[in-house]
Amino acid sequence: MGAIITLSLLAILVLYLGVFKVPKSILPISVLGLLVSGGFCVYLWSQSAEPLYSGMVLFDHFSLVFSLLMIGLTILIFVLSKDYFDSVGEHLAEYYALMLFSLTGALIVVSFYNLSMLFIGIEIMSVALYILAGIRKSDYASNEASLKYFLMGAFSTGFLLFGIALLYGASGSFGLREIQDYVLNNPDQISPMFYTGIILMIVGLGFKVGAAPFHFWVPDVYDGSPILVTTFMSTVVKVAAIAAFLRLFWFCFEPLQEFWTPILVVMSVITLFIGNITALMQQSFKRMLTYSSVSHIGYMLFAILSMGGGSANAIFIYVGAYSLATIIAFGGLILVKRAHGGELYEAFNGLAKKNPFLAFTIAIAMLSLAGIPLTAGFVGKFMMFTAALSGYHIVLLVLAVINACIGIFYYFRVIVAMYFRSSEREAISLNTNYKFVFAIAVILTILVGLYPAIISGIV
Repeated sequence: MGAIITLSLLAILVLYLGVFKVPKSILPISVLGLLVSGGFCVYLWSQSAEPLYSGMVLFDHFSLVFSLLMIGLTILIFVLSKDYFDSVGEHLAEYYALMLFSLTGALIVVSFYNLSMLFIGIEIMSVALYILAGIRKSDYASNEASLKYFLMGAFSTGFLLFGIALLYGASGSFGLREIQDYVLNNPDQISPMFYTGIILMIVGLGFKVGAAPFHFWVPDVYDGSPILVTTFMSTVVKVAAIAAFLRLFWFCFEPLQEFWTPILVVMSVITLFIGNITALMQQSFKRMLTYSSVSHIGYMLFAILSMGGGSANAIFIYVGAYSLATIIAFGGLILVKRAHGGELYEAFNGLAKKNPFLAFTIAIAMLSLAGIPLTAGFVGKFMMFTAALSGYHIVLLVLAVINACIGIFYYFRVIVAMYFRSSEREAISLNTNYKFVFAIAVILTILVGLYPAIISGIV
């Protein structure tokens, strides 16, 4: 709880720093506050986990490890943000404060032990992002992104609330333990209302993670938002949403797998194909990343389908690898767009000749996203495929391998542009912050790829 309180106070402090016109102190104080909140998570690691506040939240290893991951990702995004938000708008403190409020909601989402807390956490996380998506008030695409994200959030909230209400109506409680007891004590007398509630929860969480067919406007939202806001959405928010998905189904619905498995199998397959085929057709690097983010949700759903002791660890490694690669990719896009003024693949032509370090880091990110060996992305995909195989989803595994091959094609287009095409453009300038973030992300990506055992049993 100390991490959540720290982040809440930190966001308010950052707002006051904006009021008193001390913008240069916002970034260091924000990073320091994030480190303190991470320290609270580390402190709780060795403590016994007990439900707190009348069973509303539970800070177990599952919650803490995903909280630490999201805090670490936010630190990397904040370090990249130096000088970025100055070019997007003049209200610097508001950007950081809104991201911190959103991160606070994300920590609640991964720690919920009561469905009311899941709802509250999702709303805190989302409302800040509705504003951030439309922060460039004079930009039509940004306004459109904000409106579409708000409408998607409204739909999601409606389905979630209706689902929660039906689960409450059948089980008589919002608590995960009580809902689990209801399922275990009534194996042959589960109410149809409860099954309907599960379907509505899948729809609501499907909107939040961006799974097809609920991904509708996700690419437009990611494309229209400022790049660093998109980075936050596609990493921290995705981590929180997929962790909540797994936590709910792991705690409460595991005995009812025969009911919801066909639904998730269909959702996973169409998510993989829609995400990969549409990404393959894109000419814009940013839109390719947004569509590929949809396809990655298809792989993440494998861990929920093959519910077991290793599911949490498999998802943790996958989202960690995906998030690190995504931060590098979007960070590289910021630099390329700033220097060359475009987001198309052509903007990356000849990058390796003029900026070998930048090209190398982007290449590692593309290889990791494609799931090439010796990268963290390969370890994540391997664990997801193993999970699917252990659940005897052979057809699903074959379809996933086909989609992985499609993914290799469009990720390699970027590498081909950087290393095998020429351009007369000038070298791109990298400041220390970008070098630091890229170096950290690349080292972690290769380290996990070479020695996956270091985090294979962390959850």
